[in-house]
Amino acid sequence: MALTPNSPNADNSTQALKQYGSYIITAILLALAGYFGWTYWQDNHARVDTVAADQYADIQRLNEEVSLAAQNPDLEAEAQTALADGRAKLNKDIDALVSTHGGSVYAWQALMIKARGQVDSDDFKGATDSLKKALAIDLGDAGLSAVTRLRYAETLLASGDADAALAQANNDMPSSFEASQQELLGDIHLAKNNKDAAIKSYSNAWELLRGRNETRAVLGLKMESLGIVPEAISEQASLVQASTASEQPLIIENIEEGEVANNPSAPNAPGTPTQVAQ
Repeated sequence: MALTPNSPNADNSTQALKQYGSYIITAILLALAGYFGWTYWQDNHARVDTVAADQYADIQRLNEEVSLAAQNPDLEAEAQTALADGRAKLNKDIDALVSTHGGSVYAWQALMIKARGQVDSDDFKGATDSLKKALAIDLGDAGLSAVTRLRYAETLLASGDADAALAQANNDMPSSFEASQQELLGDIHLAKNNKDAAIKSYSNAWELLRGRNETRAVLGLKMESLGIVPEAISEQASLVQASTASEQPLIIENIEEGEVANNPSAPNAPGTPTQVAQ
């Protein structure tokens, strides 16, 4: 039976509408605001990622041009000027990317490129500053953090701050990076004139590599220079490892850790470089 103004329940229904109608409208408005807000966030976040990816792609192309030009030891004056201008623009573009997308993986990669260029130019102070910024980016990935920290410790050592390098290198790292960590600790101990500690760290690194059937010739030479002859790893195992390595791209130079090369969280969006710059 339909309600009329004279119906017994009309007043109750009207009162209920007055009482709860505003709550219903508010709930609808909040739901709509949440939906459109989420849609806007998704669209804007995707746009920001696209902008950062495009900026990084330009940085990578310029870095390749600069690196190729720098390989020529006989550049004429005009070419040397062009190379210096290219390096300046590269660093400027990297700084611009970091300032606008400082918490992204693209900023991390760009800073690693910048640090590598600074190391190549013997600017170890600048490299430590760049790597410190890269280390501060939370990528939620222990492998990438380990790579950054090892690079940071290396540049601290190269800049003459062995104590700071030791503090960084002593941080906990994933097991797949322990060999590189121990080798670096050996370098640091040697720089601090602690031969016994250096031998221990180098030996630890060698044993970890033996467990992976992996050889590192430079590490062997370091040990031999301290009077330690490392136990040879079987030739067959070395050949197997060399064959496997030739089939896979080198992701991080001098740190051949499988975790980073096969990192599921590494950037793989369209336009994102597949190799991790050091």
